[in-house]
Amino acid sequence: MKRRDFLKLTGMASGALVTSQLKARTSKTEEKKPNVVIIHTDQHSTWTLGCYGGSIIKTPFIDSIAEEGARLNNFYCNVGVCTPSRGCFFSGQYLDQNGAYHNDLPLNRDVETFGEMARQKGYNTAYFGKWHLDGDAKPGFLTKERSMGFTDCKYMWNRGHWKSVNDGAPRVSKEVGDKEHYTTDFITDKTIDFIKSQQDNPFLAVLSIPDPHTPYEVRAPFDGLVDPSLMTTPDTFDQQNTPSWIKQKFWHKPQNSLDKYKKSKAQYYGMVKCIDDNVGKIIHTLKESGLYDNTIIVFTTDHGEYMGEHGGLLGKNQFYQTAYRIPFLIRYPQKIKAGQVIQQHITTVDFKMTLASLMGITPKKASDGRDMAPLLEGKAKKIDKDYAVVCRHGRSPKSAFIGLYNEDYSICYSNSGKDHLLFDMKKDPEQLHNIFYDESAKKVRKKLTRVLVKHIEQYQHRFLWIKDHI
Repeated sequence: MKRRDFLKLTGMASGALVTSQLKARTSKTEEKKPNVVIIHTDQHSTWTLGCYGGSIIKTPFIDSIAEEGARLNNFYCNVGVCTPSRGCFFSGQYLDQNGAYHNDLPLNRDVETFGEMARQKGYNTAYFGKWHLDGDAKPGFLTKERSMGFTDCKYMWNRGHWKSVNDGAPRVSKEVGDKEHYTTDFITDKTIDFIKSQQDNPFLAVLSIPDPHTPYEVRAPFDGLVDPSLMTTPDTFDQQNTPSWIKQKFWHKPQNSLDKYKKSKAQYYGMVKCIDDNVGKIIHTLKESGLYDNTIIVFTTDHGEYMGEHGGLLGKNQFYQTAYRIPFLIRYPQKIKAGQVIQQHITTVDFKMTLASLMGITPKKASDGRDMAPLLEGKAKKIDKDYAVVCRHGRSPKSAFIGLYNEDYSICYSNSGKDHLLFDMKKDPEQLHNIFYDESAKKVRKKLTRVLVKHIEQYQHRFLWIKDHI
C-alpha cells in the first residue's frame, strides 16, 4: 500500500472515530433527563407577588422564575380548596376520576400521580411538607406504601398548618419555630439536602409549603416586616349583594376588628417574604450544584386567599376569581424562552400532561388534562378550550357549584337553585354586577352554559344536576 493511500485510509478511520465519539457525546447529552423542582404553597394569592403586580413586598427570587421562564396569567385551580385542588394537580384527573372531591378525602389508590410517573421512569422522587391527599389523618406522616410515588417521604405529612417541624418528638407543633425549625425554613433545608445528595440520577422534588395559609403567624424578623397600619381593605370589602349561598363573611363578625384584619394581612405578607427567601436558597443550591439549567422549576399554589374581598371573605372556595386564578411560573431554558407571558386559560388538571411532555416521558395512565407544553415552547399560540372550569363539590349537595372562566365572562351555577352568577370580566373585573338574570345577557348565558354542560357530560358527572337549573 502506498504511503498516500495509507494516510488517506487512516485519516478516514480517525475521522470516523472522532465523528462516532461526537455522536456518542451528543447522544448522551440529548438523553440527559431534566430534574424537576416544584415549589407548591398553600392559599397564596397573585397580588402578593411582584411578577403579578404586587408592590407591598419584594419577591425577587420568585419573580426571577418568571423573568427567566414563563408566567401564566390565566392559570386556574379547578377547585378552590386544598384537597380537591391538589388532587387535580397531582393526578391530572377531575374529581369524578381521582376521588378526592372535598377536603380530607384520599386520592383513589389506583391514581398515577406525576410522582409515580417519574419514579417509574427512573427518577429519584421526594416530597417535603403538606400532602392533604391521604384522608383525615393529622399530621399523618406518610410511609412509602402510601406516598403515591414519592420514595423519600420522611418529611411528608398529610395535613396541618404546623408552625414548626423537628427531627425529634414532637415532630410538628403549632408554636412558631425559629430560623432552623420554622416550617418553611425546615422543609426547604431538607429539600436542599436532598438536591445536594443527588449525583447523576435525575430527580423530582416537591417542596409543599403550608404558608401563607392561616394561622396568620410567621417567625421573626418577617413578623415585623410589614407595618399593619399601612394595610388597606380591598374595594369590595363592604360589598352587600353577594349570593345567598356564600356564608364566610368572617371579617365582619363581632369577634373581628379592622385592627385584627390589618395585622393578619401584614403577617400574610410576612409569610410570603419568608417563602421568597427560601425560594432563593433553592435557586442558589441548584446553581451551586451545576443543575440550574437542566432543572424544570415550577412555582405555584393550590388556591388563593380573598383577604376581605366581596363582603369581607376570609379564605377561599366561593367562585370569585381571586381564589381560583393562581400563580404559576415555570423555568426550563432548554425548552422555555425567557420572559414569556401566557394568556391561555390553563388549569391544575393540565399540569401532569404538560410536565410529562417537558420531561420527555409518557404517563402509563390516561389523563383528563391537556398537554400545554407547545404553548410554553412557543410552538403554538393557542390550544383549544381556552377556558377554565372551576367548581366546589361540597360536603352537602346543595352547597355545590360549578362555573367557567374565559377571556370575556365568568358564569356559575349553584345547586341551591338560587343566585346563579354571570359577570362581564372586561367591564366588571371585580365581579360586582351580576348580569345572569338580565335579558340582554341571555345569548351569552346560553352559549356559556352549552360549553359548561358539554364539559360536565365528558368529565364531571357529579355536576349533572346543572340540567335541573338551566
